[in-house]
Amino acid sequence: MTTPARRIRRTGRRRFDLRATTVYFGLLALVVCALGFAVRTVIEAVQRRPVWEAALCLVAVSVLLALRHRRRRATAARTARRAAAALEAATDTALEALETPAVESPFVPRQAGEALPPEPVVDYDALDADEFEQAVAALCERDGCTGVEVVGGAGDLGADVLAVTPDGRRMVIQCKHYSDEHRVGSQDLQRFGGTCYTVHEADVAVLVTTSDFTAPAAEYAEQCGIVCVDRSALHAWSDGGAAPWAAGDTAGSDDVTC
Repeated sequence: MTTPARRIRRTGRRRFDLRATTVYFGLLALVVCALGFAVRTVIEAVQRRPVWEAALCLVAVSVLLALRHRRRRATAARTARRAAAALEAATDTALEALETPAVESPFVPRQAGEALPPEPVVDYDALDADEFEQAVAALCERDGCTGVEVVGGAGDLGADVLAVTPDGRRMVIQCKHYSDEHRVGSQDLQRFGGTCYTVHEADVAVLVTTSDFTAPAAEYAEQCGIVCVDRSALHAWSDGGAAPWAAGDTAGSDDVTC
């Protein structure tokens, strides 16, 4: 009976070789000894002849400079490549800008003697009470009034805008920002008429509204010499029409008692 041969399983481990290891360490020891002998010889030679020290220093410096010069050349080459790439990108951008059609400007220069376009119309209904007072003050400044001041607020005693007309009269304006359905009544005029002359010493008293006046209010204003500016008159004034103080001298506190 034949006995089957036993298979030997190979592993990836490397077999330890004592002879090769001994030879390796022996050669390493010889190299270390040789280097030590060479360094010792150089040191003794330098001590006997100092000129050799200078020569060795020059050799070391030369080696260092050569390595540095090589590094600089590599850096310079890299910088040159980057500059070339940036120049190429800028050239492409300029070419694209030249190829893009120019957009015509919508601005058309005004010819000599051509009338200026009309100023945009103010939407007084879209303003709040404070903005309406500011808008009325702006109209006064536009038409030549001086010392224009917005004083409306709590405790204003009926005065929202104070100004001096171009002919030097003191003007007091009350502003009523009402809707179309809310007309200025006689009570509003009576409260204003009770302070505009006696308290504020107005030469010209004006009540401006975005609405209209009731018949009793208009009658009272006429008796007291208060200029009433309703919605239509306000838009006419805003469009460059006659200013309220140009309607004629209003009665002052010495002439009318309201």
